[in-house]
Amino acid sequence: MDTSFQVIGLMSGTSLDGLDLAHCCFTYERKNWIYKILHTNTLKYSNTLIESLREAETASGTELIRLHHSFGRHLGQQVLGFVQEHGIRADFVASHGHTIFHQPDKHISFQLGDGAYIAAHAQLPVVSDFRTLDIALGGQGAPLVPIGDELLFGEYDYCVNLGGIANVSYNQNGQRLAFDICACNMLLNTLANSLGHAYDTNGDVARSGSLAPALLQQLNAPAYFAAPAPKSLGKEWVLAHSLHTLQASEASIPDQLHTVCHHIAEQLRLALPPLHGGTHRLLLTGGGAFNGYLVQVLQEYLGEQCQVVVPEPVVVAFKEALIFAFLGVLRWRGEHNCLRSVTGASHDNIGGSIYLC
Repeated sequence: MDTSFQVIGLMSGTSLDGLDLAHCCFTYERKNWIYKILHTNTLKYSNTLIESLREAETASGTELIRLHHSFGRHLGQQVLGFVQEHGIRADFVASHGHTIFHQPDKHISFQLGDGAYIAAHAQLPVVSDFRTLDIALGGQGAPLVPIGDELLFGEYDYCVNLGGIANVSYNQNGQRLAFDICACNMLLNTLANSLGHAYDTNGDVARSGSLAPALLQQLNAPAYFAAPAPKSLGKEWVLAHSLHTLQASEASIPDQLHTVCHHIAEQLRLALPPLHGGTHRLLLTGGGAFNGYLVQVLQEYLGEQCQVVVPEPVVVAFKEALIFAFLGVLRWRGEHNCLRSVTGASHDNIGGSIYLC
């Protein structure tokens, strides 16, 4: 069985900040996986594409299929350009796609970006559609990243990703557990957009605001936060709860940004169980890890017993693309890449469809 792979991982997050591409090398040595991130790029979406992705959930069936194919073509074209720019020789592409629907209680999760179209236009084999099998087996189909946390970042007690939705994974009593915590950049970026900014640089606007206690109480109120794992969040839930609460608030935008940072920090603190004595190490990645004010508030809420570690910028920005590349490797080798302890499926499984070009 092959022990070394060159893979291009693709990630398109719910915050719509662009397509992450990461060219990664994985080597299996002495029963451990070693990774290197060789080349990266984040390609911003055009305003037209952003609107198409935002409106996809209300599209007709015919239009959704057309968009599934056209977005797959777009992804494939971006991969081809990436390969040509850097002279990459990759074994295959692993694509998460862009989530349009995620309602596991209805056995629905759909990631836009047809793998066949990616393969045809990238001129490389593709692994995609990582969630469907797990949902068919009764699972949430999410989170998918935890097995990568376990095998690539196992030296940390907790792995937290602050993406459009914040999530956590950790090993407890020899079992990997993980779940979505709360909306993160979906809230912060939406508020920053209302001020004409793509995002709140370093959290400076949030830092200038003040806490709105009533708003914080409303943000913390939904039953989801007290529900046991396995559990996961989709854009539909965020729109109906967290974003709806912000839209109804009379607080200023700086105060809302400030309060949302406290909401995220409080939910993260409540989500982390004590694992052992001494100081815990928490790996913090995702776009939210570049928000200096949010990181400061997180550390304040977690206290001295938990050391928040923000790694080098390339890992912060591309960890999810890296791990989806790794999930593709596990699928290619026919090894479990989705854990029942995380998703609630009937058993560990090997998710992902393979398209050979």
